[in-house]
Amino acid sequence: MDFFLENWILISIAVFAAAMLLWPALVPGARGNALSPEQAVQWMNREKALVIDVCSAEEFAAGHILGAKNLPLESLSAKLPGTVKNKSAPLLLTCASGVRSGRALAEAKKLGYENLRSLAGGMRAWRSANLPVEKKT
Repeated sequence: MDFFLENWILISIAVFAAAMLLWPALVPGARGNALSPEQAVQWMNREKALVIDVCSAEEFAAGHILGAKNLPLESLSAKLPGTVKNKSAPLLLTCASGVRSGRALAEAKKLGYENLRSLAGGMRAWRSANLPVEKKT
């Protein structure tokens, strides 16, 4: 019992850290708009989502999701409205690791797009799930 009383701060920190690690798994929607590769495939098939890859042209050429359109993050705000006119159309945003697609999701929301998802883990997770990749030739 003395151990707990003397180390209550460390125990509190450990419990808090464990809760934060488990939060996304326990609370639906806690991961925001990020989808696993398997969820992304289901969403693409059911909702006919358009895939927007925000990687650079070189990364896109090295491998991307079948049918994806390349709109690099730097030019997304300028090019997305011309590429996707319907702001309620389902869009799946992806990149190499999932970081840029998260930023792209925020930018697209600012532009008024409503039905957005991001690929959690990006193309790295897509390849790890052994899903098909198209290379630009």
